[in-house]
Amino acid sequence: MSAVFDAISSRRSYSAVTKDAPGRAELLTLVRAAARAADHGALRPWRLIELRGDDRVALGTALAASAGLEGTAAAKLAGKPLRASLLLAVVASRQPSEKVPHWEQDATAAGVAHLLSLLLEDAGWGAMWRTGGHTRSEPVRRLHGLAETEELLGWLYVGGIPDNAKPAVRPPIDPAAHLTPLPA
Repeated sequence: MSAVFDAISSRRSYSAVTKDAPGRAELLTLVRAAARAADHGALRPWRLIELRGDDRVALGTALAASAGLEGTAAAKLAGKPLRASLLLAVVASRQPSEKVPHWEQDATAAGVAHLLSLLLEDAGWGAMWRTGGHTRSEPVRRLHGLAETEELLGWLYVGGIPDNAKPAVRPPIDPAAHLTPLPA
């Protein structure tokens, strides 16, 4: 098969990454390539927000606030964004269009995020797309400066691949169960 087939077939999420992370210049190159995702109408209905350093602490605070937690429970939730040195918030930035509905624009944003995760892995970085019940909460929306036409789809947690990373374990699917003909 091809290198693309091999890359997709071996794709995995890295729930733990090292503190290393790609720099901005490398990210810009990868984002440029990820922008080739299918995009009906070429609306570019997405954007990414780069969170590093104290931005991750602010996100943790917003997550804890959205949950209404205090004490140890708040600290545990607030610590989750510190699992990676770089978080990339994936934002569906819906554009006005009579031809392209919002759901299709959201699919484009998700496509960009998925391509970016593949490109990051190809460049030697580990990534995991994380969401959660507080992803679309008001404190988290405010922190990310989202417009009314935008929705946060989650974050790519990005870092170095640990030396002790185990191979991805995902049972193979029966493709015939997922590729069906149109019902009669």
